[in-house]
Amino acid sequence: MERKASYMELAFKQAELAAARGEVPVGAVLVRGNKVVAADGNRTIEFKDPTAHAEVLVIRAACDELQSERLPDHDLYVTLEPCPMCAATISFARIRRLYFGAFDIKSGAVENGTRFFGQPTCHHAPDVYAGLMERECSEILKTFFRQKREP
Repeated sequence: MERKASYMELAFKQAELAAARGEVPVGAVLVRGNKVVAADGNRTIEFKDPTAHAEVLVIRAACDELQSERLPDHDLYVTLEPCPMCAATISFARIRRLYFGAFDIKSGAVENGTRFFGQPTCHHAPDVYAGLMERECSEILKTFFRQKREP
């Protein structure tokens, strides 16, 4: 469990960097074996791209590096439960395992909402491990949005 926690800590660092850029603080790390292949945080504002979620960015980077649209031996660590778009991207990329921190009751699509991986139309479902560093991952989001609301 120690290694898994360290990968989530790297994802959390990416979330902190995203927050510093004014982005919603979500970070992701994609791992193959014991090697970090890609790490990034949300960049929707910076790129003016609604698809520039952390999960999508690291999957794109890995696919580009490997010149493949499939990543069956990769594990994804993300600080927030993926939304429907990210869940579909994870499925289409054939990610082996998904680890996420905070649950997203409003926009999540793994344990909440559409539960994408449980749908009959889902081509591939990764092994899912939820709640890794849940408290920290939830708190950074709460703090970010609280600061946005305060004058």
